Amino acid sequence: MSRFFYIKLALTNINKHRKTYIPYILTCISTIAMFYMMHFMSGNPGLNEMSGGDSLIIILNLGNIVIGVFSVIFLFYTNSFLIKRRKKEFGLFNILGMEKKHISRVIVWEAFYVTVFSLVIGLASGMIIGKLMFLLLNNILHFEVPLTYFVSIKSIGVTSILFLGIFVLTLLNNLRHIHLAKPIELLRGGQVGEKEPKTKWILVIIGVVALASGYYIALVTESPLVALNKFFLAVLLVIIGTYALFTAGTIALLKLMRKNKGFYYQTKHFISVSGMIYRMKQNAVGLANICILSTMVLVMLSSTVSLYIGMEDLLKNRYPKEIDILANNLSEEQAQVVEKIIHEEAEKYQIEIEDPVHYRSADFPAIREGNTFTTDRTTIKSFANISMIGLIPLDEYNQLEKQSAKLEDNEVLIYTFRGKPVENTITISGQEFQIKDQLKGLSFNGDSSGILTDSYFVVVKDEETIKSLYPVEELEKVEWKDLSYFSGFDAKGSTENEIALTKALSQKLKEASIDGYAEGRAESKESFYSIYGGLFFLGLFLGALFIMATVLIMYYKQISEGYDDKERFAIMQKVGLSKEEIKKSIKSQVLVVFFLPLVAAVIHIAFAFKVITKLLALLNLTNIGLFVICTAATILIFAVFYAIVYTLTAREYYKIVS
Repeated sequence: MSRFFYIKLALTNINKHRKTYIPYILTCISTIAMFYMMHFMSGNPGLNEMSGGDSLIIILNLGNIVIGVFSVIFLFYTNSFLIKRRKKEFGLFNILGMEKKHISRVIVWEAFYVTVFSLVIGLASGMIIGKLMFLLLNNILHFEVPLTYFVSIKSIGVTSILFLGIFVLTLLNNLRHIHLAKPIELLRGGQVGEKEPKTKWILVIIGVVALASGYYIALVTESPLVALNKFFLAVLLVIIGTYALFTAGTIALLKLMRKNKGFYYQTKHFISVSGMIYRMKQNAVGLANICILSTMVLVMLSSTVSLYIGMEDLLKNRYPKEIDILANNLSEEQAQVVEKIIHEEAEKYQIEIEDPVHYRSADFPAIREGNTFTTDRTTIKSFANISMIGLIPLDEYNQLEKQSAKLEDNEVLIYTFRGKPVENTITISGQEFQIKDQLKGLSFNGDSSGILTDSYFVVVKDEETIKSLYPVEELEKVEWKDLSYFSGFDAKGSTENEIALTKALSQKLKEASIDGYAEGRAESKESFYSIYGGLFFLGLFLGALFIMATVLIMYYKQISEGYDDKERFAIMQKVGLSKEEIKKSIKSQVLVVFFLPLVAAVIHIAFAFKVITKLLALLNLTNIGLFVICTAATILIFAVFYAIVYTLTAREYYKIVS
C-alpha cells in the first residue's frame, strides 16, 4: 500500500464531509483567534501605566480563563458530532478489510490537517483582527490608552500549547471510540439509541425542584450581599433543572400529549410528537446547551451594555458630589482645619465651591436580630443578618440637612439606605431607643452605594451617645479615637483644575498628618471606564463566542437530525403521506424543538431579573429602567438573529430530508 494512501484518503474524507468539517474548522480558527487576542491584550505592558489598569488586567485575565475552559469543553462537544457521523463509514472500511490501526492512521492524518490549518489560520487571524479589537478597546475606554500593538510571541506560545493539547486529547478520544467499538456497532453508529426513551419521573422531579429552588432564591433575595453569595447557587440549580427537564421533562410531556388521543391522532401532531419522542433523548443535551448559552449571552450583554451606557449615572451614584474628602479619627477642631485646607486649595486652583456638605459620623458592622443590632459574632445566622450602622450626632445632621430637629436621650432618627426598615424601636449595643422619625433621604457619602450589606444611618442626640454605643472593645483591628469626617462639594471650573485640586487635597491632608484622602468624579472617570469599559468589552467578546457556539450547535443538530430522519420520512412517504404533509410536519417539529431553548432562556432571564438588579446595584447601577430597556433590546436582537440562524440551518435539514 502506498505510503501516501492514508494522506490522500484523509484529505478526501475531509472534502467529502465538508458540511460537517468546515463549520468545525471555522470554530477552531475562531476560538484560537479569540484566545490569542484576549491573552495578548491582558498581557500588554501599557495596562500597568493607565488609571484602573489593574482592574482591567483582572477582567481580561478572567476572559482568558473563560475562553480557555470553554474551548476545551466546546471543541470536545462539537468533535462528538463529527465522530458520530463518521462511525458508519469507519465500520464499512473495517468490513471491507481495513484494520482498526489503518483507520486510526486516517484519523491521525485528518486530525493533523485540521490542527495545522486551524492553528496557522487562527493565529494569523488573531494577529490581524487583534488590531481591530485593540482599536475597539481604545474606543470603549474613552481616553488615551498607553497600549502598544505588537505580535506577542508569548501569546502565540500559550495559544499553541493550549490548542495542541485540546486537539491531541480529541484525537485520543476518537481513537478510543474506534478501538473499543465492534464493527457492527460502527455500522450502526448514527442509529444507536433509536429505542423509545423511558419516562424518568425521578429526574423530572429533580428538574422541577432544582429549577423551582433556583427561581425561588432569585425572587426572594433582597440583600445585595445575600444575592452575591447565593447567585451562583441559583445559577447551578437552574442549570441542573434545565438539563433535567430537557432530558426527562420533555419526554414525559410528549408522552402525556400522546395519551391525548384527540390531539395525537392528527397527521401533523402524530408525526411531530412521535418523531420528537424518539429523537429527544439525543436532542435534549444539545437543546439544553443552546438554552444555557443563550441565557449567558442575554445576561452578559444586557448587564454590560447597561453598565456602559449608564456610566454617567454610575459616577453620580458613587460620587454624589464632584469632590469628596474623607478622614478618620477627626476632632471638631481638626475638621475645621480640613475645611480651611479645602477653601485655600480651591482658591489656588481657581475652583468655585458649590453646594458644600460636611459631617462627622461613626460606623461599624453589626449583626441584626429583629430590631436589635450587636457585634456578637455568635449570633450570625446568615449573610442577611450582617448590617452596617452609621451613627451621626444631631447637630451634624441639622447643619447637613438644614433642619432644626430635637431629640431626647432615648430618641433617634433613622434612614434605611438598603434593607428591611426598623420599626418603632432600635437596640444598638444593648441600648434601646425610640425611633422618632423615619427619614426619607440623607446626603451621605457615596461610598455607601458600594457597600454589600444593608445600611442604616442613625441620628443620635450627641457625640457622647455615639461613644457609648461604639463597640471598640468588641471589634478586632479597629483603632477608633474619634468620629470620621466627610466633606463634599461640586466644583465649578476646568476639569484639569478639578483633577489637580483632588490630588492636591490628598497631599495637603498627608502633610497635615491627617488620616484622610480626597477623591473626585473627574479623577475617577478613567478608572471607571477601565472597569466598566473592560466589562463591556469582555461582554461583547464572550457574547460573540457564545453566539458562535449556539450557531454551531444548532447547525450540527439540524444536520444530525436530517440524516437520522431521512429514512423515516422516506418510509412515511411510501406508505401514503404527501410531500406537503411531511413538510408541514417537519416544519412543526423543527420549530418547536429549536425555539424551545430560546423561550426557556427568556423565562430564566425573567426570574433572574430581580437578583441581577441587586448585583448591578453593587456596581452603582440603580437605573432599573435602563436595565429593562437594555434587556428587552438584547432579547429582541438576539431573537431576530436566532431566527435567521434557524432559517439558514433548517434549509440544510430540508435538503437532507427531501
